[in-house]
Amino acid sequence: MVTRKEFDEATARAKNPRLAAPAAVSAKYLRATRRVSVTLNTGIEVVFPADRAEGLARARPSDLADIEITPSGLGLHFPRLDADIYLPALLEGVLGTRRWMAASLGKKGGSARSEAKANASRKNGKLGGRPRKIEKRNPKVRAAS
Repeated sequence: MVTRKEFDEATARAKNPRLAAPAAVSAKYLRATRRVSVTLNTGIEVVFPADRAEGLARARPSDLADIEITPSGLGLHFPRLDADIYLPALLEGVLGTRRWMAASLGKKGGSARSEAKANASRKNGKLGGRPRKIEKRNPKVRAAS
């Protein structure tokens, strides 16, 4: 358990003006657009869609409305979801783990429609398309006669 004195000391260290990284000073959930808005100590406001961040994608608005900023200002914590966002990664456009982002981007690419994709699909179809799945039979199971 962290004592009040330790917390105050950490907060004072976090407010050190020598910190080079931008830090969050406020954060709020914008219900109408389903976005999270973060105001930085530099005066810049960063807004991102909640659905694009790992851990927030399927969250209820009431769960997204509760946002805590870490004492350093480098993290956002959503206590009702037990989800965290690291501000430097957010500023680089990283909204989740590498695996989660790859799956998210892959899903988007797979659902994309373009003339080039349609032509490739037609060409593949002329070649016979995907091979049919062959049902594997278990030799120990006998068919009922």
